[in-house]
Amino acid sequence: MKINKYEKALIDSATYLDTITQSDGKIIECAKLVIGNNEKEAIRLCNYINKSTVYEDAKITKLAISTKDALIRFYGYKRLTSICSVNSVKEEENYSLEELIERLNSLVGLEKVKSKVNDLIAFQKVQLLRKANGLHTPKNTMHLAFTGNPGTGKTTVARIVGRIYKKIGLLSKGHFMEVSRTDLIAGYQGQTAQKVKDVIEKAKGGVLFIDEAYSITENDHSDSYGRECLTELTKALEDYREDLVVIVAGYTDPMKQFFESNPGLKSRFNTFIEFDDYNSDELMKIFDNMCEKEDYLLSEEARGVLKELIIKAVDAKDNEFANGRFIRNIFESMLMNHARRVAKKETPSITELKEFREEDIVIDI
Repeated sequence: MKINKYEKALIDSATYLDTITQSDGKIIECAKLVIGNNEKEAIRLCNYINKSTVYEDAKITKLAISTKDALIRFYGYKRLTSICSVNSVKEEENYSLEELIERLNSLVGLEKVKSKVNDLIAFQKVQLLRKANGLHTPKNTMHLAFTGNPGTGKTTVARIVGRIYKKIGLLSKGHFMEVSRTDLIAGYQGQTAQKVKDVIEKAKGGVLFIDEAYSITENDHSDSYGRECLTELTKALEDYREDLVVIVAGYTDPMKQFFESNPGLKSRFNTFIEFDDYNSDELMKIFDNMCEKEDYLLSEEARGVLKELIIKAVDAKDNEFANGRFIRNIFESMLMNHARRVAKKETPSITELKEFREEDIVIDI
């Protein structure tokens, strides 16, 4: 059977990692099952990769990282994240309206965003009550546009909005579906419209989230596929606005160009929300939340070093600064460094198993 370059890269990396860690073919078999479309094996392969990082061997660590990169390229980062977070998404479905609103309001920072979303919720609740009592309700769209830098919580807020809209009766299903250009545009002329229709059909009753939406039209002058996609999408925004919320997101300036690319597109959206970057205190709070969730502690010495690192990163940031993703990368790096350090101890204490120390912070910013 012929395999593509992403499958080959994953198999090759898994084979090298399996051999050097003497895993008796377990990692190779796991990778083959992943390629065979067994999504559960992706989680198991991630576990093998994480376990490999406890070896005190730079070569093994390098191969583990290479295998992880190959797995991410195989699935696409968003798809892999979706697979590994499926259980947490199911839990969200059982939240009450009050719990969802509390979850929104408890997000770190994003004060302007939370204020605007709470206003939207209040408005939609009142319109439903007016409609139930036979009063006139304005025929405005529920579609939203989120703009701002990466890692500022756009996907998280979009998912919560979908759940809230379901709870108050605006959406029949309230599920969350995330897509990108590759999910909307076909490989051959004339097939894109049908591909968009298929995506819309699956998303109806819930939230369709299109991250980096401007990528659809970034080659507008020569990309007939993108124009075909946008034409069909613009039509769907109007046709299904009673039971579909489309949220488009991306960097601020490219999103302005995106809305200018189709005459009727901007009119389909009446709510535009700008997501500000996090400040250093908010980023530190995000790190603390990660520690609490994963049962880790931060020593006072480590806290001082990490705080200084975050302040320097914020001071030096540009438009590509990754905000929450920057903190996630620090946290994951510290997990590996902590594991390497503690694995050397024969019987580590509970404190040693939980505590990040200064030497665990080895980050280039």
